[in-house]
Amino acid sequence: MASSTPSRSEEQFLCSICLEVFSEPVSTPCGHNFCKRCISQTWDSSESCFCPLCKEVFSIRPQLKKNTFISEMVSQWKLEEEHRETQQMVKVFSDMESVQRCLDHHTKVMEQSLSKHKERAQALIQQLQQEMCELEKSSTEAQQLSLSTDPLHFLQRCPALPPAGLKDWSSVSFEPQTYEGSAARALSELEAKLEEEFKQLPSTLELRRVQQFAVDVTLDPDTAYPYLVLSKDLKQVHDTDVEKKLPDSPQRFTHYAIVLGKQSFSSGRFYFDVQVKGKTDWTLGVARESVNRKGQITVSPKNGFWTIWLRDGDKYRALAGPSVPLSPQRPPQKVGVFVDYGAGLVSFYDVDSADLLYSFTNCSFREKLFPYFSPCLNDEGRNSAPLIISAVETK
Repeated sequence: MASSTPSRSEEQFLCSICLEVFSEPVSTPCGHNFCKRCISQTWDSSESCFCPLCKEVFSIRPQLKKNTFISEMVSQWKLEEEHRETQQMVKVFSDMESVQRCLDHHTKVMEQSLSKHKERAQALIQQLQQEMCELEKSSTEAQQLSLSTDPLHFLQRCPALPPAGLKDWSSVSFEPQTYEGSAARALSELEAKLEEEFKQLPSTLELRRVQQFAVDVTLDPDTAYPYLVLSKDLKQVHDTDVEKKLPDSPQRFTHYAIVLGKQSFSSGRFYFDVQVKGKTDWTLGVARESVNRKGQITVSPKNGFWTIWLRDGDKYRALAGPSVPLSPQRPPQKVGVFVDYGAGLVSFYDVDSADLLYSFTNCSFREKLFPYFSPCLNDEGRNSAPLIISAVETK
C-alpha cells in the first residue's frame, strides 16, 4: 500500500486490528503495536499467541507493556485535531462578528441619514413658520387698510401686500427615506448567514478529516485507452480523436476512455482530489484489480467499479447498479474520493463546498483497489478539458 503523504496523519496512529486510533497502545516482543483490548481479544480467541502483522508465534503469552511513546504521540495528534476544529469554530464566530459589524454599520448609516432628514425638516419648518408670521402681519395690515377712508393711503400701501420674498412652496417636496423593514431584513440576512455557516461546519470538518488520508496518485500509462493523452507528470488526462499505436497489454482498456492510477491499496484509508472544471462528461472512483479491461464493460460495484459520473453537463449519477441520480447544489469543480478499505466505504465530496455527493457503503473489498479515471470522449472539443489529479489543500 502507498503511504500517506502527511507525516503526522491519522494513518500512523491506527491499530491494524480495529483500524481505529490506538487506545492504550501496547507493543509485542516483535516490535509491532496494537490496542491492548484488540490484541488481548485476538489471543483469547486463538489457540496460540501470534503477531497479527508479521505472524510470529510466541510459545508463551507475552506480557504486554504500554508503549508510552505512541501513547503520547496519539495524545498530541488528538490535540492537533481538536485545534483544527477550534480554528474552524473561531472562523464561524469571526464571521458572526463580521456580520454584526455590517449590521452596526447599517444602523449607523440609517441613523446618520435620519439625522440629516430631521435637520432639513426642521429648517423647512422654521422657514415656513417665519413666512406664516409675515403673512399674518400682512393680513392684519390689509384688514386695517380695508377700513381706511383715505384712498391715497390705500393705493400707497397696496403694492406692499403680500410681503415680498415669499417662497414658492409648490416646488418643495419632502419625502424622508423610509427604513420600514430594514431591521427585519438585516436580522433575516444575519440569520441566513449564520444558519449557512453552522450547516456547513459538520461537512467541512468531515472533509478535513478524510483529507488527512491524502495519498500521492499518478496515472498508469500501461492501462490507458489508446486515444487518451497523459501529461508528463502523469497527473492529467484528456481524450483526443487520434489513436496512438500502443502495445495491447493485459492491463490496457481497449474500448472505453479509461485509465487507472499506478498506486494500489489493499488496506487502510486513502483520499485524492480530481479537478473536473470545464468538462461536460467524466467518471471517477475506484476499481478492483481484476476488472474486465477488454470489450463491453458495465460499470457497477458488482463488476468491481465504485464510481460516480457526469453526463451532458448537468446529469450526475452514482453507478450503484442500478444508478442513483445525484443533485449537487452546484456543479462540482473538484471532486474528492475517499476509501476506507476495512469499513467497505467509498465516498465522494464536492471539495469547494465540502458537500458529500454520495457514499457506497458495506462494500466487500477482497482485492487491490486502484483509482479510476475516465475523461470520456472529446465530443468534438466540447469535452476536451482534462481531468487533473490536484494536490490536496488541507487548511
